[in-house]
Amino acid sequence: MAQLWGGRFTKETDQLVYNFNASISFDQKFYEQDIRGSKAHVTMLAKQGILTMEEKDAIIKGLDSIWEDVKSGKLEITSEYEDIHSFVEANLTQRVGDAGKKLHTGRSRNDQVALDMKLYVRDEIDEIDEEVKKLLFALQKIMEENLYTYMPGFTHLQKAQPVTLAHHIGAYFEMFRRDRGRLADIRSRMNTCPLGAGALAGTTYPLDREYTAKLLGFDEATRNSMDSVSDRDYVIELLSALSTIMMHLSRFCEEIILWNSNEYRFVEIDDAYSTGSSIMPQKKNPDIAELVRGKTGRVYGALMSMLTTMKGIPLAYNKDMQEDKELTFDAIDTVKGCIALFTGMAATMQFRKDNMEASAKNGFTNATDAADYLVNHGVPFRDAHGIVGRLVLLCIEKGIALDDLSLEEYKEISPVFEEDIYDAISMKTCVEKRMTIGAPGPDVMKQVVELNRKYLEQ
Repeated sequence: MAQLWGGRFTKETDQLVYNFNASISFDQKFYEQDIRGSKAHVTMLAKQGILTMEEKDAIIKGLDSIWEDVKSGKLEITSEYEDIHSFVEANLTQRVGDAGKKLHTGRSRNDQVALDMKLYVRDEIDEIDEEVKKLLFALQKIMEENLYTYMPGFTHLQKAQPVTLAHHIGAYFEMFRRDRGRLADIRSRMNTCPLGAGALAGTTYPLDREYTAKLLGFDEATRNSMDSVSDRDYVIELLSALSTIMMHLSRFCEEIILWNSNEYRFVEIDDAYSTGSSIMPQKKNPDIAELVRGKTGRVYGALMSMLTTMKGIPLAYNKDMQEDKELTFDAIDTVKGCIALFTGMAATMQFRKDNMEASAKNGFTNATDAADYLVNHGVPFRDAHGIVGRLVLLCIEKGIALDDLSLEEYKEISPVFEEDIYDAISMKTCVEKRMTIGAPGPDVMKQVVELNRKYLEQ
């Protein structure tokens, strides 16, 4: 067993205890971050005169060779080592001799793992942000192509007022745009370097922590060594942001599942993102959308687990914190996979525009506009509301839309109606006269699409 702490102990650790304690099975993901941090650390040690330049060069050469061998598959990370730090240090010492034993000067595994986790999370935030941005490009394309695609807007899952597909998709654009803002906010707040905090109380070596922070792309060094090694706020914040992303994806998936049903027939999901039934030949199932919806609970679980793990931990570092890694790794992998698959599905969906517009008409989404017509002709709104309610009831009895009533039928209920009622309640008029910013009118939607384009080009 390759351990960094054997001197104090006279008895071998029980194998079951060792396995339970070890983290190599999952923290091996950190090998790149661990090596990056070690290179910055020895560069700083040499600058401060704690290591010679020859020792620094030998260590960095050795670290680079380990990185290359692991990446190429020539060197395997095995359970012989307790954690990734033990693996790197042991292999380094084999390659460069006694200089390798000086790698750990002025640092602890506590600040080392805190650094590795921050570097990893920071890298993953950048990758997740790129995936969300790709999704936003796909949504932007749908919006650009559907400024005049009329469909029902819903409240309480009931058809409410007519909107456009561009407007509907634009709501999700806003959600995912906010998600990118959350990721950027987390990245900015977490961008302080814990290396040099030691186990919890710093070190007596004359480290230049700000220099190390600069080498690793951090804004500054952390300001409290106890907090440095025990802070996992940024992990909780990330898991919260990932949960919100999954919530948005799940809401969108739920709508796609509904739109894909025989009752709606608003979308045709590409064959590449659907499956069939083993027994019913007519089925085309929205499996990807359902799986994304299902995996949302998995990411929520990671957030709740992390909050629960951290809630009773006294200062400073405790082994409980090792639980952060598997939870976070799984949540990150889940979210990246879900966004990528969802983006592909959204980009290849075909929209049944005729069914969307027919659904808007048959759902009486223009009823409010019929009431507004009466109000504009001097009828009090409360009376207009009652008149249109009677018209809707008549349409339901006849199985037709408001657009299909004859003028005589309109006048039987209210003589105020004239021939221009048909233009007033057309889908085109209902949508186009809603011209305040944020509304579905195509002219203001074009302004939003242009703002979105500029945002994506930043």
